[in-house]
Amino acid sequence: MKTPAIRCLDDIRAIELQPYATFMPHESVHEALEHVARAHPARRALTFIESADSAVPARSWTYADLIGRIRQAARVFSLLADGAPPRVGFLLPAIPAAYVTLWGAEAAGIACPINYLLGEEHIADLIDNAGVNVLVALGPHTDLDIWSKVPGLMRRCAGLRRVVAVGGADDAPDFETLLAGESDAPLGPGYRRRPDDIAALFHTGGTTGRPKLARHAHRNQLHAAWGAACMYGASETDVMLNGFPLFHVAGSFVYGLSTLLVGGEVVLPTVLGMRNRGFVQRYWEFVERHGVTLLAAVPTVMASLLGVPRQDEDLSRVRCLLTGGSPLPAELADAFEQRLGIGVRNILGMTECGGVIAIEPVCLPRTAGSVGLRLPFTVVEVDPSSGIDGEGILRVKGPNVSPGYTDPRNDAGAFDGDGWLVTGDVGHIDETGRVFVTGRAKDLIIRSSHNIDPVVIEDALLKHPDVLMAAAVGAPDEYAGEVPVAYVALRPGSRLAVEELAAFARRHIPERPAIPKAIFVLDALPMTAIGKLYKPELRARAARWALEERVADRGLAGAVKVDVSAGAKGCTALFAIAEGEGIEMRIRELMAPFALDYRIESHPARACGGAA
Repeated sequence: MKTPAIRCLDDIRAIELQPYATFMPHESVHEALEHVARAHPARRALTFIESADSAVPARSWTYADLIGRIRQAARVFSLLADGAPPRVGFLLPAIPAAYVTLWGAEAAGIACPINYLLGEEHIADLIDNAGVNVLVALGPHTDLDIWSKVPGLMRRCAGLRRVVAVGGADDAPDFETLLAGESDAPLGPGYRRRPDDIAALFHTGGTTGRPKLARHAHRNQLHAAWGAACMYGASETDVMLNGFPLFHVAGSFVYGLSTLLVGGEVVLPTVLGMRNRGFVQRYWEFVERHGVTLLAAVPTVMASLLGVPRQDEDLSRVRCLLTGGSPLPAELADAFEQRLGIGVRNILGMTECGGVIAIEPVCLPRTAGSVGLRLPFTVVEVDPSSGIDGEGILRVKGPNVSPGYTDPRNDAGAFDGDGWLVTGDVGHIDETGRVFVTGRAKDLIIRSSHNIDPVVIEDALLKHPDVLMAAAVGAPDEYAGEVPVAYVALRPGSRLAVEELAAFARRHIPERPAIPKAIFVLDALPMTAIGKLYKPELRARAARWALEERVADRGLAGAVKVDVSAGAKGCTALFAIAEGEGIEMRIRELMAPFALDYRIESHPARACGGAA
């Protein structure tokens, strides 16, 4: 298939005048991959950079290799499930075996990618709620320990029948050995999947005793991935550097499947991905070496890449950097484009819609604040019940929208029963069709594109007998986008120390990314007139705490006073600065990585007041 050119809303409308089957002719992901493999058998599909040491050669697999391994994996999973429909969970970093597992599982049954950084108890809950009967996990590895969790999972999860190790383990069959024992011939009619068949279960947000598993139909994944490829203007000549893990929809579909559907090459950067500091320090060298044309990174990684020294690498093939997962600061995008000459394009997506709602087309200039145009055959609008003067909570309907969560009780507030997905993002749509996100109505904390449900933190803190009330919010962070912080009110007479409560939280919070960066004790948490917790004030406190720390770190505490106000569209920071050469510029440099509105005013200097 060739991607249609999308430059404006009229191009999208022209695509929609044709039958949907012209846009997406395939019924399943496996059928689409078979089609690409027939068209480009000898082209490289996956390349794995095994080491940040440039002397170690990368390994590549052609489309013929990849589709053969996917067929083998589908047969293996069918056998391991002992006659039951395979539900294949996997705890794997972004390595070729993860791609084979994902697409092989979807060809045979249902895939369940799981965040291997979660705690054992949380992973076990996800396995049980997803009905996983086969688990594929990275075997003992010097760089990434996943396997140590497997024995506990086997004890906890009664429905888990078989475990397979990638890379080998003493107490489990080896993934590659199992594949080698199966035929790589095309799959038979028993493996045929329809567009509305469930392909995968992706966990999202946190858990409150009820894991949120979004169901993905084959139609959802194909539409999101092909829509993304169209917005990129992608072709078989493209090379995507994709360090996102496959438990994240961006890694699987926004950057992974989208590239594979056009016959392009996906380059995978080591077992640790973009957490490999050695790789990041040689990032531009690897971009040149592999002829990368499309980069993928969250805003926090973009900020890190700006600090990576250049060695006159030839980056002329790079067409664009694609980003999303957390707000994109305009100053960060400007700096990236000006210093590196590489365009930046923003993406809006959710796990519940295959990862894509809207994208800024690569062939157009970037529009500050925009997340781009909606995908073809997808409707994005302001929810009429929430809109005021064209601004309100965005909702979406289309072939990319999931049929809902596995537990229907979780659908409330997200899926309205009439095909609409309520995003929880506040924004508007301009006259050109561009979508703008200006705030967030939902409480999710987004740390390096990892969605954290604040209730996970709050429930853990409330287990302590001395805690009367607890609330968790996101504090702005230049590296992670947001980090969680918590506010608590203690029971009368309690002398509980913050250090003791922090240690308690670390023991009871199942997700490592959800452990609060700081905990603050208040006499009382802010409430509305009707007695509801008022989190905007806490977000403002958290932002002030974070910015005051940065100001102090730069030796400006005596010359700058920080205040943060909470508004309907989020927080706004005010820096009152003493007159002095260079202070305003230093504040602007400080704020460049933050997606936070701010103002600077000259004012007689006062020391910054106490923390949050």
